[in-house]
Amino acid sequence: MKREDVFHRDPEILGGTPVFTGTRVPVDSLIQHLRHGKRIDEFLDDFPSVEREQAEAFLQLAEESVLAEEPPPPAT
Repeated sequence: MKREDVFHRDPEILGGTPVFTGTRVPVDSLIQHLRHGKRIDEFLDDFPSVEREQAEAFLQLAEESVLAEEPPPPAT
């Protein structure tokens, strides 16, 4: 799934907050659900306009982004 099919920013939607494409659901809502120990199914129940594929793809994109970062320089 392409990034633009997963989430986007639009200054006309929630002031440019990243939202799942085709919704007004901020991607941070998924992060907060998981952070508070909720399962992805609970998030999807709370936000039925988000597709499971979008939520899973967002998590994969986030993981890839973190893993692609250069490691910090060694401590001296």
